[in-house]
Amino acid sequence: MNFEAMSEQAVLAELGRRVQIQRLNANLSQAEVAVKAGVSRRALQNLESGRACTLSLLIRVLRVLGLLGQLDAFLPEPGPSPIQLAKLKGRERQRASGRHQRRTTEP
Repeated sequence: MNFEAMSEQAVLAELGRRVQIQRLNANLSQAEVAVKAGVSRRALQNLESGRACTLSLLIRVLRVLGLLGQLDAFLPEPGPSPIQLAKLKGRERQRASGRHQRRTTEP
């Protein structure tokens, strides 16, 4: 599925549809998931119907459905670039370099 070409509303609707399918595959009712996640049934209904939801709600529902580990595939831990690896040579980066201002000398 090409999420890049989809509107935000379409992405939310697809996300809600997928959560609903996972819930049904787990043979859980909305009420059961809502209680286990510590959220209202209405909030879960909103998520499944593609309405905006909080990230906290999504995390709680994914945890109940046993899908929280899938977030690693969604947003993997970024590793250092090959250039950074060459510069570090075994040292772990401690901070960003930031922008450096050139010093000007006054005559």
